[in-house]
Amino acid sequence: MMALNYLIKTIFDLYLMVVILRVWLQFARADFYNPFSQFVVRITNPFLKPLRRIIPGYGGVDWAGIIFAFIVGAVKSILLLHFITGAMIWGLVPIFALLTVVKQFGELLFWILLIRAVLSWVSQGRSPVEYVMMQLTEPLLAPIRRIIPVIGGLDLSVLVVFILLNFINILFATHIPYWNIV
Repeated sequence: MMALNYLIKTIFDLYLMVVILRVWLQFARADFYNPFSQFVVRITNPFLKPLRRIIPGYGGVDWAGIIFAFIVGAVKSILLLHFITGAMIWGLVPIFALLTVVKQFGELLFWILLIRAVLSWVSQGRSPVEYVMMQLTEPLLAPIRRIIPVIGGLDLSVLVVFILLNFINILFATHIPYWNIV
């Protein structure tokens, strides 16, 4: 049973990260002709194209992508609740779906910042993946750099975001009973 739970979590979490990344790419107005962005678009298009016919974007927000992320989180929650409890508690599904999307966004932000930090040591800004990650994270890191400037070539803004993400994760884990399940 634990192996099945692991498999469900892994598959749904990875795909949910790609869906969230698609919404984030559009929100950040990242370069959609970048090879990395094209990969994300190709993976999500089979589900988002039909959904966009029903749910249009509004105000620069990809509502179809957000609703699809919520649907992916809901399906994951339904499967996990069924296998963990053996019964279906339909009232918890929307709450679990929302928690799943929020948690996956935090994990995606962590991984993108980590990959960006590692690539900054190695690639020197010539990688298309690094360029997209810079477009995604720079609006978050720039205000922190205004408060804590680069010290001797060392950018501490990523460390500050890591500390904030960990603080939020601990805060949610202590106040939301099912945080570690989603």
